[in-house]
Amino acid sequence: MTVIETTSLSSNRAGPDSRLRQWMKPSPFWLAVPGLLFILVFFLAPTIQLMSVSFFNNAGGLSFATYSRMISSTVYLRVLSTTFGIALQVTLWCLLLGYPLAYWLSGMPGRRQRIMLMFVLLPFWTSALVKNFAWLVLLGRNGIVAAGLEKIGLPGGDALLFSRGTVIFAMTHTMLPLAVITMMPIMNQIDRRLTMAAETLGASGAQAFWQIFFHLSGRGIATAGLLVFVSSLGFFITPSLVGGRTETMISQLIITQINTLQNWTFGSTLAVLLVLASLLTIFVYDRLFGLSSIAGEGKKGHADGKLRRFGLFITSWLGRVCASVQRFSARNLKGTTGQGLLSTYGWIVLIVLLFPIVGVVPMAFTEADYLTFPPQGFSLRWFEAYLSSPVWVSATLRSFGIGLATAFITVIVAGLAALGLARSKSRFSGAAFLLFMAPMVVPPIVIAISLFYLFASLSMIATDSAIAIGHSVIALPIVFVILLATFKEHDWRLDQAAATLGATHLKTALRITAPLVKPGLIVGFVTGFLQSFEELTVALFIGGGLKTTLPKQMWDDITLSVNPRIAAASVVVLLVVVILFCAIEYCQRPAKVRR
Repeated sequence: MTVIETTSLSSNRAGPDSRLRQWMKPSPFWLAVPGLLFILVFFLAPTIQLMSVSFFNNAGGLSFATYSRMISSTVYLRVLSTTFGIALQVTLWCLLLGYPLAYWLSGMPGRRQRIMLMFVLLPFWTSALVKNFAWLVLLGRNGIVAAGLEKIGLPGGDALLFSRGTVIFAMTHTMLPLAVITMMPIMNQIDRRLTMAAETLGASGAQAFWQIFFHLSGRGIATAGLLVFVSSLGFFITPSLVGGRTETMISQLIITQINTLQNWTFGSTLAVLLVLASLLTIFVYDRLFGLSSIAGEGKKGHADGKLRRFGLFITSWLGRVCASVQRFSARNLKGTTGQGLLSTYGWIVLIVLLFPIVGVVPMAFTEADYLTFPPQGFSLRWFEAYLSSPVWVSATLRSFGIGLATAFITVIVAGLAALGLARSKSRFSGAAFLLFMAPMVVPPIVIAISLFYLFASLSMIATDSAIAIGHSVIALPIVFVILLATFKEHDWRLDQAAATLGATHLKTALRITAPLVKPGLIVGFVTGFLQSFEELTVALFIGGGLKTTLPKQMWDDITLSVNPRIAAASVVVLLVVVILFCAIEYCQRPAKVRR
């Protein structure tokens, strides 16, 4: 018998045993199972249960009466039209204003880019209550904006609040950072030498940008548009505080039907409508671009036919138009450069983003009994009122406790899942990724109402643990994305090298993997905490009016009696956000592997 035959024979004999050992070997995908169970129990099942309520009447029989009522009423159709119209306008403004800002930031070196990005993320992570509360004062009839418009002779400064334009402006202000941080990673991956090569071949700077850079960044634009639009559908804080009756959105009706009228059937019908709107948006996005683009994969979507040719035609046309403008400005506007204009634009947008956050700080130090900007005098009386109030202190401490619990839950659950999907080559990885992202595309108010049903059956309403679980469901997708990127960027060959040198799995994990992925874990932990610390909708429903978090207490005071104590609480929130951002920047330093 030859050597080849012997080898072949032993290979055939060992084949079944080898395949059996391979099958019994644990796959990294199993690390995602706890997270998938968490999503199933606390998101999918409650959401399906909520949606089923809308199809039954009070007697328990199958009924479509609520849907007939909604379709036949012009009031609800008008609210639906308003919701979609505002969400669409906010999305377009975020893309138009956010793209130049993201492009400007993506051209900066690493450390400077991270520092500038902190100024973009600061208003994003600052509670929407704080920002809209600041707009109430700054855009009010006696506010600084109205006074400024009056000085320069422009009318209308006394009627800025409670209008469609103000709602769109305030929502765009809130969602613009999300659009920027979604587009930036895609722009950072684009090789800038491609545009340089195009210019050396005779293309103008404008043509190189539109036909190369803009085309390559299209995936980021599409993803940003999807996330902003879906998130805007579920807004209720901004239209409630700075909008009028004609700016009522679906989420406001849901809160009224459930919290005020106790009409769960019709409230769940409106929630179903909101979920269907989100799913329809996602379906359209998948047909045009492919859902794999959200994961940052290079897989092509479905837009390979007429839509792609139309897009190339538009970018080519824009390139020629902008090239003509560039030549005109070069001849007539001496000393003005495109980079200088871009930097000016970037700084103006950053100032506007930070304007309400910086503006709310002086209001907390006023001597007056009411809110004005600029404040009257200087006093710490409202901080004393905040710290001496058992209700406010209890709400603040509860928010810290629930935030820490949420951060631990999300980092553990999302961390295991991200590690499993980053290391796994299972064919189920794509489906698992979409499941982990699902809570991001369902409005938080729907999640809160769904969990109310679940926790009511478990007698967990008005408990800190129920609120922490609700916050974890909402925070899980963004923490998962952060940790998945962290594990995908990790060079696993270092772990393999340590293993070949005799290191055990535990030593490799502690001395090689942990130091290198620690910055990502800390960023994920801080993100989970901040997502919980500023979340309002879960406390509105699951808190039961007994367990009050800091955002819930601020909401109650803003809707009942506005006074400078709310500004003092807002300063506390800002201080927490700034400290955690500094911690993130500190952790972004290059990690050192332990010897």
